[in-house]
Amino acid sequence: MNGSDFSASRRSGPVIGMTTYLQQAQTGVWDVRASFLPQIYFEGVTRAGGIALLLPPQPVDRDIADQVLDRLDGLVITGGPDVDPARYGQQPHPATNEPPTERDDWEFALLEAALRRGVPVLGVCRGAQVLNTALGGTLHQHLPEVIGHTHHQKGNAVFGTSAVRTVPNTRLAELVGATSDAQCYHHQAIDRLGEGLVVSARDSDGVIEAIERDPALPGDVFVVGVQWHPEESLDDLRLFTAVVDAARTYATERVS
Repeated sequence: MNGSDFSASRRSGPVIGMTTYLQQAQTGVWDVRASFLPQIYFEGVTRAGGIALLLPPQPVDRDIADQVLDRLDGLVITGGPDVDPARYGQQPHPATNEPPTERDDWEFALLEAALRRGVPVLGVCRGAQVLNTALGGTLHQHLPEVIGHTHHQKGNAVFGTSAVRTVPNTRLAELVGATSDAQCYHHQAIDRLGEGLVVSARDSDGVIEAIERDPALPGDVFVVGVQWHPEESLDDLRLFTAVVDAARTYATERVS
């Protein structure tokens, strides 16, 4: 491939890095630790016009994170197990998962590099929590103790549907309107907000369901975290389209 061919391929769609699980997995006769991501995640990106690149947890430092971000136009931090409470200065609650330290290290490093460079970021469920804690915020470790019910995580892979109300004049409100139905599966939630973030949606219980970069900050960088799972409703691609469009703009600006 010559240089012009490569440039043309780059224009065909921005490259969106998507973080993955790393845990025991069974397939056929094999039962091994594996990196994986449900297809619906990267299908959301490809349907929105992006090129999905999976990013498995691995040893990381700042230089490695920068090398990865050199090759990305956007970053999606996907759903998964609970963030290590030590990241926000707490002891683990009995209901909190065993911390996925390899994945935490990987995602926090990638996110730090992305935020430093102005790479568009979308956080999904755990991803929103990673974003909040990376910027100094905290989490409610077990939401049922705060609101008195388990609707947000019914268990057995059954998603709860919540009507979320967006905050006027936020990026999320511009994208999805005043209200949106959200597919939820989380037993933790954002408590104290991270630095440079604003709340962009809550549900009827007052639970923070979305956060984003404070629009008062200089620049126009796409950084949005939603507590729900937009990949579960691919008839509505607005969030995936938004991060892909932002990544396309980022890719164009950095080569101009």
